Amino acid sequence: MSRRILIAGNWKMNKTSAEGAELVNGIRSALTDCCADKLPEVLVCPPFLDIATAVCAAKGSAVEVGAQNVHWASSGAYTGECSTAMLLDAGCTHVIVGHSERRQYFGETDATVNKRAKAAVDAGLVAVVCVGETLEERESGATTKVVGRQVREAFSGFSANDMSKVVVAYEPVWAIGTGKVATDEQAQEVHAFIRKTLGEMFGSECGDSVRILYGGSMKPGNAAGLLKQKDIDGGLIGGASLKADDFVAIIKAAMA
Repeated sequence: MSRRILIAGNWKMNKTSAEGAELVNGIRSALTDCCADKLPEVLVCPPFLDIATAVCAAKGSAVEVGAQNVHWASSGAYTGECSTAMLLDAGCTHVIVGHSERRQYFGETDATVNKRAKAAVDAGLVAVVCVGETLEERESGATTKVVGRQVREAFSGFSANDMSKVVVAYEPVWAIGTGKVATDEQAQEVHAFIRKTLGEMFGSECGDSVRILYGGSMKPGNAAGLLKQKDIDGGLIGGASLKADDFVAIIKAAMA
């Protein structure tokens, strides 16, 4: 089954609004001469305060804009959170859910990931749901146990139709921001396991159609090898998404 490559940039807590607009303009300018038929889906996920200017800068281009988090409630006393309606009103098409940094630093759990992802999908946003193991879990041989649990709990109560609005991002926690990266074979092995798990949950057709991104220190130097793997459908890019040249180099690697 053909799955369109998605190259997504997670800016994390970086860039002012002006810097974000400059970055988007640099990306769209570099993609102007690219063949539209070969271009992967391109997404940037700025901090909340940068979304409006990023949407404005991306208008009329192939660049889509998403958020880095969303709350499950439609409104209420949830200081510091944003609702799906707010994200849609700002022009977002996607939202990242359950990033390891949210789990590590801000108390995100499998249960809250499930609630956030379901709210996003129900509202019409594409939920980019992150899963992945720590170094300790990998070294103890628990990778499939941990990732399998995260996948099953993240999508508990979802239907196969819901999954059409889901992208999974496998991000080995030990490779995020460390400069380390899973080998092509290690990444493919876990991606294949995730696809198998989704097939068991929702049927083989759904398992074959859901896109699974690699999210552990993908950069221009290793993108081509990772993106050639059968079950890797793109990347959730951190540091390399903060420089237009690096981000565009990964996009072009996906077009090769």
